[in-house]
Amino acid sequence: MRFVTPLKKAYGLGTVKHGWHHWLQQRLTALALIPLCIWLAFTLVKLSQQAYQSVVAWFQQPLNTVLLSLFIILGIYHACLGVQVIIEDYVHTPSRRVVTLMAVKGSLIALGTYSLISVGFIAF
Repeated sequence: MRFVTPLKKAYGLGTVKHGWHHWLQQRLTALALIPLCIWLAFTLVKLSQQAYQSVVAWFQQPLNTVLLSLFIILGIYHACLGVQVIIEDYVHTPSRRVVTLMAVKGSLIALGTYSLISVGFIAF
C-alpha cells in the first residue's frame, strides 16, 4: 500500500504549462479591447447625431479605420478563444467537440472577414 498525498498526486497529472499560452492570449486581448471599447462607445455616441456623410467621412480617416479594424480583429480573436474554452469544457463527445469547434471558429472567421471587408469598402 502506497501513501500518496493529494499534492504529490496532482504533480503527476501533467504539465501546468499546457493552457498558459491560451490563458495569456485571452487576458492580453481583453486588456487591449478595454481602451478600444471605450473609444468605440464614445465615437458611436458622437456619431449617432451626425449625418450619413459625416459618418462616412469619419470612416475614411486612417486612424479611425485602423482602430476599428483592430477592434474587429481582437474582438473576433478574443471571442474565438473564449468560445473554445467553453466548448472544450462542456462538449464531452470528441467528435461533437471537433465539429462544434470547427463550426464556431469558421463562423467567427467569416464574421470577422465580412466585417473587415465592409470597413474596407466604406473607408476606401
